[in-house]
Order: sequence, then structure tokens, then C-alpha cells
Amino acid sequence: MAKIITPKILPGFMELLPPEQILFNKIKDTIREVYESFGFLPLDTPTIEYSEVLLAKAGGETEKQIYRFNKGDNDLSLRFDLTVPLARYVAQHRNDLNFPFKRYQISKVFRGERPQKGRFREFYQCDIDIIGSETLSLVYDAEMPAVIYNVFKKLNIGAFKIKLNNRKILNGFFEGLGLEDKTADILRVIDKIEKIGAENVREELVKLGAEKQADEIMSFVSTRGTPAEKLEKLKALSVDSPKFSEGVEELEKVTELLKTFGVDEDYFDIELTIARGLDYYTGTVYETVLTDYPGLGSVCSGGRYDNLAEYYTKQKLPGVGVSIGLTRLFSQLRENNIITSDSLSTAKALLLPMNESYIPYALKAAAALRDNNIPAYIFYGGKNMKQKMKYADRSGIGFALILGEDEVNNQTITVKNMKTGEQQSISFDNLTAFFA
Repeated sequence: MAKIITPKILPGFMELLPPEQILFNKIKDTIREVYESFGFLPLDTPTIEYSEVLLAKAGGETEKQIYRFNKGDNDLSLRFDLTVPLARYVAQHRNDLNFPFKRYQISKVFRGERPQKGRFREFYQCDIDIIGSETLSLVYDAEMPAVIYNVFKKLNIGAFKIKLNNRKILNGFFEGLGLEDKTADILRVIDKIEKIGAENVREELVKLGAEKQADEIMSFVSTRGTPAEKLEKLKALSVDSPKFSEGVEELEKVTELLKTFGVDEDYFDIELTIARGLDYYTGTVYETVLTDYPGLGSVCSGGRYDNLAEYYTKQKLPGVGVSIGLTRLFSQLRENNIITSDSLSTAKALLLPMNESYIPYALKAAAALRDNNIPAYIFYGGKNMKQKMKYADRSGIGFALILGEDEVNNQTITVKNMKTGEQQSISFDNLTAFFA
């Protein structure tokens, strides 16, 4: 007798029951539809890449988290994000692409980190990027939050806020204070302000050697007001840095363009504590939060970068992009009861032939429904009507279509509403109209 193995999956991997998977797919499809409505092109890069290609820029914690293995003479790795494969793809196919190149990819990535709440080892990312050749218009920086605005509006999961900043403002500000050599460390501290509070952030700034500038830094990141008011306050600062002025000018233009894109002012703001990707982003940066659930953190982030594929080509390829961590977002929405699974099946109609002799009639009815984009499922099992109706009830399908001798002879179908229990007889010719 074969040994029975306990069925289980690795920690950090999400596996859903059908109702939850239907809901997950619905959210994923909504994101994809919005991406495509803005003209982004689909891309699906390989899950496995050559390690030397994938790890060209990786280091530190990122390299430790990568799933790496050898197959024959090849040193291979599972992709840990969708941006590095995009960089390789654009460099490899640049002569075949039309720039600016707008792409989206919704795929799984893999990171061997310690699983914890909201953190997974295998998860979906929903990325969009716009890549230019040598230059890229700032208008695309405004299009990114416009796309995200439309995504979260259509997802209908509550109020949200898209927070914007510009890395040039931050870098220029610290440069003006004579702290350019400490910029990365200061940004890491500032990024923790919501977790540890302003007073603790100030103490850490002092430890970094910014005691004289600590009050000025705290005042800067605590700037309050509407986006327009914040911009005026930034312009009023006496910061001796052309980079700072350029960043303020870019941020002002992006916020103005957002209104042109039809993004309601209630849904975006300027947040000067946002830094994002310390060694990666160089201009506009974004984070999106659900207003009523700040504890979830950022549910979508990204920004502008100077050169996507610098490790693969000498051609300068500036870009801007954002990413939604779908698996993490879904798990937290479900955990907080923001979303619930209300569909148990993908079918709208369950056909129940009373016995095998009525299967041809059921097949004909199912074909008519499917030809009119009405998902239909035929149940071939069950010895008696009680068993068939029990299956229909547990399936969660809204309507059971009963097909027996009377229905075949009269070219009718008995339709039972599984929620109300009501039954009615309709002609075969009116079947599709019933579901319209």
C-alpha cells in the first residue's frame, strides 16, 4: 500500500478556493482592462532568467532573496520583480519596439524572504511602464497616477489617495543644507515617520550628524496644506540648489496635468516624506493608500527613473512606472473584510438533463447560451432529481435548467431560480433572451 503524504504547500504561497479565486481574477481583469484602455501593450517575460542577466544590478538583501539554481551548465534564477526582465527585454528588442514603449505585465514573481503577514514568497505584480528613447515627456509622469486613479475607482474598494513627490526636491533640499553625502541615510529615517513618529525621527537625524539641520528638515517634511499651497511654500524656501528648483517645477507641472487628465483633487496630494527606491528613482515618485485603512500601507507605488537598461545597453532609456502588488493587496482586503466572495461559479446557468437520453438536448441548449456569451455548465451526474438539485444548490449558480421528456417534446426548458425557488417554463427560442 502506498504511503499517504499529508497534502500541504510551502509557507508564503497563496492558494485560494474557487469563490476567492473568482474574486481575485475579477480584480486582476479589472486592472488589466484599465491598463489596456490607456494603450499599454501586454508583455509576458519568462519566469526563469539567466542569473548573470537577472542579477546585473542586484545586491545585498535582494540577491539573498533570489531563488537560484543550476540546470546542466546554466546558472538560472526565478525573476524577483518585473522591472529587471523589462530592462532586459527592451535592450534586447529595442530595434523592434516603437518608443515611447508602453507595456503592462501581470505575472508572478518570487522572493525567498521570511513569510509574514502581507508578505509572500510567490506573488502577482501588476506593472505598467512607459520607456522613452533618450528622452521621455513629463506628461507621462502625470498619466501614471491617472491610470491608477481609474484602476482604484473601478475596483470600488473605498476612498484612496495618490501621494506624489519628486526625488529632485529631496536631493536638492539636502544638498542645499550641505548634507548631500547623508541623503540616503536621512531618507531612510524620514521614510519611517509614520511608524515611529516625528520625535523619534528627529532623534535619529541627530544621531546621523544632522543636529543643526534637524529642525529645518522636520519643518520641511511636515509642510501642510493643499497641493497648490505646498508648492507655494516650497517655492518660498531659500534653497541654494538648481536641482531643488527643477524638482518643484516638475511636481507643479505634474499636479496641473493631473487635473487635465480628469483626476479629482480629492484623490491626490503632495507628500514630501515619500522617497521610494533610494538608488533607483530620480524624479516623480508615487504611493497610493486606502484612506480608511492606512494600516495597509502603500497599495501601489512607483516613479520616474533615468535609465532603465543601463546594464544591458549604452542607449539611454528613461522611463516611468508603477506597480500594484496584487497578491498582498488582495490578502489584506480580504482579511479586513473590504471585499467578500459572492460568486461561487463562473457559470450563469446549470443544465440538468434528467437522464442520459436528454444530454443531446442539453448540449444544444448550452451551445445556444455560449454562442451568446452566457456561461453554461452541464451536470452529467446524479442518479435522481434530488441529487441533481442538491448539486445545483451547492454550486452557487443562479439558475438551474431542467431538461426532461416534457421539455424535449415541447421544445421548452424549465428554469428554476436557485435563490427564490421560483420555476417557469420558457421556449427554447427564448432561452438566450431570458438571460439577456
